[in-house]
Parts: sequence; C-alpha cells; structure tokens
Amino acid sequence: MFTQVSGWPRIGAGRALKFATESWLRGEIDEATLQAKAASLRLNAWNGMKAAGIDRIPSQDFSFYDGMLDTAIRFSAVPARFRIAGASRLETAFAMARGTPERAPLPMKKWFITNYHYIVPELDGDTELRLAESPEEAFSGWLEARAAGIDTVPTFIGPWTFLSLSRYGDGLGPSSFADGAARAWAELIAAAARLGVPEIRFEEPALTLDTGESENALFVRIWERLLAARSGVRITAGFPFGDIRDSWDAVAALPFDGIALDFVDGARNLDLLRERGFPADRELGVGLVNGRNVRKNRQDDSVALLREIARRTGAPLGVETSCSLLHVPLSLAEETELDAPVREGLAFASEKLGELVSVARKAENPLQSSLGEGDKGADGFRAPGSEYMNETVPFRSPSRSERRAIQAARFKLPPLPLTTIGSFPQSAEVRALRSRLRSAQIDRSDYDREIFGLIRDCVLYQERLGLDVLVHGEFERNDMVEFFAESLAGFAFTRHGWVQSYGTRCVKPPVVSGDVRRARSLTADLAVRAQSLTDKPVKGMLTGPATILAWSFPREDISLAESAFQIARALREEVLELERRGIAIIQIDEAALREKMPARKADRHAYLAWAIPAFRLCHASVRPETQIHTHMCYSDFTEIIHDIDDMDADVITFEAARSAESLAETLAREGFETAVGPGVWDIHSPRVPSTEELTERILAMVRVPGADSGWIDRLWVNPDCGLKTRGWAETRASLENLVAATLAAREALASAGKGAPGGRP
Repeated sequence: MFTQVSGWPRIGAGRALKFATESWLRGEIDEATLQAKAASLRLNAWNGMKAAGIDRIPSQDFSFYDGMLDTAIRFSAVPARFRIAGASRLETAFAMARGTPERAPLPMKKWFITNYHYIVPELDGDTELRLAESPEEAFSGWLEARAAGIDTVPTFIGPWTFLSLSRYGDGLGPSSFADGAARAWAELIAAAARLGVPEIRFEEPALTLDTGESENALFVRIWERLLAARSGVRITAGFPFGDIRDSWDAVAALPFDGIALDFVDGARNLDLLRERGFPADRELGVGLVNGRNVRKNRQDDSVALLREIARRTGAPLGVETSCSLLHVPLSLAEETELDAPVREGLAFASEKLGELVSVARKAENPLQSSLGEGDKGADGFRAPGSEYMNETVPFRSPSRSERRAIQAARFKLPPLPLTTIGSFPQSAEVRALRSRLRSAQIDRSDYDREIFGLIRDCVLYQERLGLDVLVHGEFERNDMVEFFAESLAGFAFTRHGWVQSYGTRCVKPPVVSGDVRRARSLTADLAVRAQSLTDKPVKGMLTGPATILAWSFPREDISLAESAFQIARALREEVLELERRGIAIIQIDEAALREKMPARKADRHAYLAWAIPAFRLCHASVRPETQIHTHMCYSDFTEIIHDIDDMDADVITFEAARSAESLAETLAREGFETAVGPGVWDIHSPRVPSTEELTERILAMVRVPGADSGWIDRLWVNPDCGLKTRGWAETRASLENLVAATLAAREALASAGKGAPGGRP
C-alpha cells in the first residue's frame, strides 16, 4: 500500500516565497535570485516528504502565482494583450494576474470549495493550444528533484478542468478547443516520454461538478486520445473536492493506470464504489486525510475504510490526502503557544504526512490495532451537550421596499451613492504599530491613540474626497475573520499558520476550538468614535457567520450549521449594540457565502437552508431605518441570486470588477430586489483605472439591458473589495478617479432626465 501527496504548500516556512516575490516585484532582487529561492523551497519540500516516508512525491505543483495561470502559459493560452516583447515567463504571468498600467488583468475566481483563488484563462478565436515549453522546461521540477536524488510524480492540471474553468469568446466553449487540448496535453506526455519520466498525474477536479452526458462525452473523447498516446508513461488522474457521481462509469471505463478519489468531501464515492465496483486492474488512491482542515485524522475510521475498499475492489491501494495540502499551513512545530488540548488535536501539512504513513501501515497489517496515537485528536474539540437549534429566522419587518423609502428619507443620498467596502491600506506604519504592541515597546493606550489617529485621518480624507457613506478604515484589524474571532469565545489562534489565498496574499485562519459566544463588545467603541468625526454615515463593519466559519478551520464533531448559528447569535448582540449606540448603517460581510456551498446543485439546498437564515439572524431585529449592507467575493452568483435576495439585506456589494457588466445583467434579468454595487475598480491589481474607464463601467451598469424602472435607484458605486492590500498612492489615485467617474455618471443621468446631481431620481 503506497502513500501519495498531490500538492504541497508553496509559501515555505515564514512565508518565504511571499516576501521574496514581493522583493522582486519592487525591484529589490533580480529574477535569478527569486528563482534560486524558489528552488530551495521546492528542495526542502521534497526532502521533507521523502524523510516522512511518502512514496509518491509531487513535482510541478509549484507556482509563483497560480497553477491555472501557469497552465495557460504552458499551453500557449496567453491573450494577445499580454504577449509583451522581451517579457520573461514570470513577468508575463504577473502581468496576466495583476495587470499593467495599460492592461486589465485576467479574471479571478475561487478554486472549487477552497479559499484559494485561481486566474481564469481566456480562450478566443486567436487561441491555438499547443505546448509552448521544451521538455526540460515542462518538467523542470522533476529534473530538479531527480538531480537531488528524489523520485517524484509530475502533477499537472488536466485538460478537462482547464477547459471547464476557462472563459471563452463569443460562440466558443470547451468543445471548440477539445481537439486542441488533446493535442497539447499529448505533446506534454510525449515530452515526458522523451525525458524518461515514468509517471504523470493529472488533476481533474472539474469532474466533481455537475456533469451531463455531453460533458462526459467530451471528457472521454479527450482522454481516449491522451491515453492512447501515453508512450509507456503511466498516467493517473485525481478527482479532489467531491465525488464523481455523474462520471463514475465514464472514468472507470478509461484505461487510466490509477485513479485517486476524494473520500472526505466526496463521501458519496464510497456508495458508488459499493454499488458499481472498481476495476481491479488499476490502482486506487484513497483520499482520506483531509487536505482542507487541520484536525487530526481519525485513524480507526480511516483504517476501517481502507480495509473495506480493499475487500471490495482487489485493486492496489494508495493512501492520499483528499486534495493538495496547499490549503493547510505548513507545520505545527512552531505553534508552541497553543493550549495543549487544542494543539494535540491538530495536524498541519507536515503532520499529515505522518498520518498517511501511519494509516497505510495499520491498514495493511491485519494484526495491528487500527487505533493509534492520532485517534484521540478530535476529542479535544468535542462539546458534549452542544446541540444545533434549527430555529426559523423571520424576514425583517416592514418589507425591503418599505424600508428603502424610510432609509431614503433618513440618509438623503445622491444617485449612485459612493462608498468603499471597508478596509483601507494596511501600511508599514500600521504593521509597525502592531509589532511594537506585541513586543511591549508601547502599551495598549498608546497603541489605541495611534490607531484612532489613523482612523480620524481616514474618515476626514473620505469626507474631503466626496464619498457618501464612509468607513473607519479597519486599521485595528489584522484580518476580517481573525479580528472577530479574537473577541469571541471558542476560537484558538496560531502564530505561523499561514495559507496562500492568491499570489503573495496569505491568510492565517483561526481554529474553532469550542462553542462560540460573544465574550465582549467587538467594534462598537471605535465605530461610535469614528461616527463622531463626521455628519456623513460611517458604516459599522462586521464579518458574517458563514464567512467567519468558511475562513476558519471548523470543528468536525458538530455540524457547520450549528457552528454558524452560534456565531450568528454572537454577531446579533454586536449588531444591536451598534444600532443602540447610533450607528445607522451596518455592513455584515458574507464574502465567502458561496465558498462553502456544495458544488453539486442537488446538495446546495441543505447548505443554503442554514447559511441564509444564519445571516438573517444577525440583523432580523434591527429597526427599519437602520440600513444593513453585505459584501460577497469572487464567485458565480447566477444560480443563487434569489437566495442572496433572501438574505434580506438592504444593500449588497459584489467583488466583480472583472465581470461587473455580466453580473449586472444577471441581477437585472432576475429581478434582484436588493440595492447593489457591482464593484467597478479591481483592487486585486495595483493598476490605477482611469476616470474614463470607470465612467464607462458605471454607465454600462446603469444602462444594463432589461433593468426595471427602479434599477438606477438601487445602484451603488464602489471598489470591488477592501483596500487593505493596496498602497496609499494607488488607493488615492484610484479613489479620486472613482469619485470623478461617479460625478460624470451622475451628470449623464441628469442630462438623460433620470436624476439630478445631489438628489435621488
């Protein structure tokens, strides 16, 4: 029984890759220095996996930014605007991901059910898929590892997933490029054969999405060609992030040398295996160590599952993580400050290697107990007597349309009200303040005074600039989830538990360690002080229950629904305190609402049945004149538009600058009732959009086809996300252009007789 890992955290200890890449972007080091640092990180990872006893170690899973982006470049899917003369491959990748002053970046979306973001390739009539690398370039990681005496399995994104997740020009789709993809990936396999690479693994998570007959036929058509051209190279396929219920027979019929299935997020795979069997002539990788959570594996359960599968299939078995370990922190070794009961229940990427080896050994030895050192891990998180109350959460009264009239009279906002999402740049000054507080160079009172000075400057700056609804800037917040978790009972925190979100952006998710409750006031004091600085409304800023849960490592001994409602009850107390103390607009961000939603349509109702009411529970008791905002990050919202309306917020802003017009068309077509701000400035790029560009985007949303007569009255203008990761220079320039563009759009509305500057239509 072999052990295998399909991917490893790229960022390295201490987020080394992040800091090296940012130094290169600032011009402080050259590309050769950056590449050398990356090579050392890869070597450390391979050596660590080898020392842990992993039989099949991945290579080619490393990226400076994103694997889908690398795949697009590898197979010549670089849009014409990014074919920059003299640019290196790395420079091209960062131009595509971040944009340049002259070029808008490619879209970004969430990667399946994770908090990782991928860059969406664009394929059009000018795209000809082909291998754009030499064999040595395509398999550089495998060659590096071999030179170090380490055998690895090159691991790539498969052609079906690449085609399924790409964006297409008019009249085009996956079928338009199926033959080209088959040729291009066959060239990769042929390159492997020339180099003597014995095995390649392709990850095809898109097959865990809803898949119809035509999609299955296309998948089979592509893979029949590839498997026929394997030239002696062993080909295995992995299907993480769910089950392959729609494609089980199609996958089983293809002559892969091995198939890896997810038995954590794809628990139904076990039912499929029991019902339909599995070919005994190929290997089966059993993904049973959770690659998306940090709880210790329940080894007795894992061993029992492996033994059942062995009895049913007769196939050679491997023990795997359920997905790439990219989605968990690197090592628990430095987390010496965690309480012992919590720490004993955790396993990060390095510790999960030992779990894989332990499970494999126990499962193949019938005389050895299936119970072991890791089995007690989850007990530290068990909460006896904590039961989920499936309460019915009402909609607010009066109705949203009636509240809109009440709020319009209260706030007297102009057409296209202008606001931001919440955070302002977390500058070196802010980070230095936190560092000085942690090292006791300043006390809490000095820190609070400095923070309020930053808040005062931010509020007054927004007022001078001409924004209509202000924010306090969130300088006191390290992270939109961790900050709140620190004031809630039931969370534990790591010092070094960083996980890549996108590019050089890393997050440090808290760990849900027990029942959650509000231990103290979270935000009210600073919100009230910020509001005292201006007559314009300053939003109270909270993070919603589904997002706090999605961006934490959750418990596994109780349901996600129960945890969400515990968090919602705590947030409700904070919302009511903000309202009681005079905060008139309260934003409850649900940036990750869709992130936890199952990929399969048939499974979504059960999730939405608790995620939407949990949000409503936070605000259902506020007065009608209090305006509730929310915000959502990158996702395809089309299929849950009416569920989002059922959140019963008054205003929602979407992180959709790279697809704002299409989102606006969907909202208008579906009769979306909530007032909406589809972000028009993409804050994930350092590029400063021009006034003309922003004006065009705003007016495109104003003039969206099919909009009802009240559409303009419900439309807001805003960046598409918080400004925490941006610098002050680009933030000021972009906001000035955004204000100018909004004024220009208002003038255009007034000229068309649809409103007048300074007053609602």
